[in-house]
Amino acid sequence: MIENTEAGLYCRDADFYIDPWKPVRRAVITHAHADHARRGCGTYLVTPECARLLRVRLGGAIRIQELPYGAPLALDGIRLSLHPAGHILGSAQVRMERNGEVWVVTGDFKRQPDPTCAPFEPLRCHTLVTEATFGLPVFAWPPPDGVMADLNGWWRDNSECGKPSILFAYALGKAQRIAAKVDAGIGPIFTHGAVESIMNAYRQAGVDLPPTLPVPEARKPGDVSGALVIAPPSAEGSPWMRRFAGASRAFASGWMQIRGNRRRRAVDRGFVISDHADWNGLLDTITASGAEKVRVTHGFTEELVQYLHEKGLAAEALRTVFSGETEE
Repeated sequence: MIENTEAGLYCRDADFYIDPWKPVRRAVITHAHADHARRGCGTYLVTPECARLLRVRLGGAIRIQELPYGAPLALDGIRLSLHPAGHILGSAQVRMERNGEVWVVTGDFKRQPDPTCAPFEPLRCHTLVTEATFGLPVFAWPPPDGVMADLNGWWRDNSECGKPSILFAYALGKAQRIAAKVDAGIGPIFTHGAVESIMNAYRQAGVDLPPTLPVPEARKPGDVSGALVIAPPSAEGSPWMRRFAGASRAFASGWMQIRGNRRRRAVDRGFVISDHADWNGLLDTITASGAEKVRVTHGFTEELVQYLHEKGLAAEALRTVFSGETEE
């Protein structure tokens, strides 16, 4: 039902691509991150929540067809529906059915709870196409409440010393998830402009977030002592950072699970917070799907495929132009 092409995953029968790498006539998009939603497509089929984010990222002039979670759409003999992936706001798995045969493309997904998006929905299928961003046994996420308690403690300690706390986190999804869970009673929360625009889109979608303020609009220029400042990883080392002399710096990512990554990032703290499934989450999802065939893409594909072969499953890797999200 799906084949791998130079433009990405393609359903020839219904003439659509899923998260294409190049501009195509009709694209089904799992979520609004830049490595899955590209500019230049003729139409984008997405959830209503994802549509809001795509317009922020790609502009209001793009052509979008909205499909709510679970609603069926008939496309030339293919019955297509979108189902929650739990990755970020509006993220979706793509379910396709033809003559009783079911394929599911997970896109990026996570199994941990997240108040800013719909929870992951397990789906049964014959063939599963899954991501493998963190497809190694070393990636086992700690309980999120414990991680957030550590993050709040770090911020509180810095605040009591009058130091700003700079937290680098992915601007779309990760930053909002963290903002929704931090203890806003510790102090004010400021954001980089790239983060604040997405905060506003989440609020407009009805997501409950604490008040935040872009850094240039601080009460006094540069006065962020005791505040939490959420910035994208791209801000690290930029001129924008010069205003935060004496700040404590931290990074929130699944890659912080690997010893040495915090040191290479030259930050004071690393918090293991990921918007992807860990190793056990991947295996649990594959098992729950009941899939007879598994296709693995985007990440540690060969390693996961080898493990599945050892367990007697029919699995193969699908080539992608993206090897995995290094800043996650």
